[in-house]
Amino acid sequence: MEKPRRAVVVTGFGPFGEHAVNASWIAVQELEKLGLRDDVDLHVYEIPVEYQTVQRLIPALWKKHSPQLVVHVGVSGMATTVTLEKCGHNVGYKGLDNCRFCPGSQCCVEGGPECIDSVIDMDTVCKRVSALELDVTVTISKDAGRYLCDFTYYTSLYQSRGRSAFVHVPPLGKPYTAEQLGRALQAIIEEMLDVLEHSEEKINCQHEH
Repeated sequence: MEKPRRAVVVTGFGPFGEHAVNASWIAVQELEKLGLRDDVDLHVYEIPVEYQTVQRLIPALWKKHSPQLVVHVGVSGMATTVTLEKCGHNVGYKGLDNCRFCPGSQCCVEGGPECIDSVIDMDTVCKRVSALELDVTVTISKDAGRYLCDFTYYTSLYQSRGRSAFVHVPPLGKPYTAEQLGRALQAIIEEMLDVLEHSEEKINCQHEH
């Protein structure tokens, strides 16, 4: 039996602040060149650093593609590794976006849970990718930074009941090239799909008995 084709959506961010070129979008474009495995349709989007656009765009992407997984990629000026974020936070958004806007409530979803975890076990993904001995170090984080990255992640986790992931990359050349980041994203997302499929098989087995 042929495996059904699955959609995976991957987003990077547009320029903001001192990031005139956003490493996250460059890395996502590299991933697009490499592609994912054969049964996956990869859709990539550049997201502007604007709260209101994120709130409109994320649900629209889920509706349009019904993806198996959405992976958001963002840049962190403090990062020196490729970082897998475990969870998104609802409250504490005070930083102004590119439109000089920040949510009046300082939260993503009023009345939503304080924190939502990804259904993907990031520790497992990190271990597996590290075992591939790529020339990129992968680490784990529980704080995506309370700016557009965290805001996007929470919005997506809320929308998808946890079927989202977030990856922080360092700025280009500090220390990785675009090609290295693209290859790392390819490996990370393929492991995420694998982990997701195995956890779903387990759930399905439990339903059948």
